[in-house]
Amino acid sequence: MTDASGDVTFSDGYVVPITGLLAFLFALMAGMSVFPALSGSPGDLVLPVIFGAASLVCLRVRSSHVTVGDDT
Repeated sequence: MTDASGDVTFSDGYVVPITGLLAFLFALMAGMSVFPALSGSPGDLVLPVIFGAASLVCLRVRSSHVTVGDDT
């Protein structure tokens, strides 16, 4: 879908819930992988950090989409 300016737009129905669920899933996986990473090698700490960063990115996308939806 595109609007008059040619930018791609999303319907309000699916972006917010999906990014919210993805953020929750990544945060859950980060929490579940912290304890094994702490007892392992220092390289094992990368996985929880990546999951945490992915969760924050999903929250950022969700909040920006909610903000754009409120402006219209």
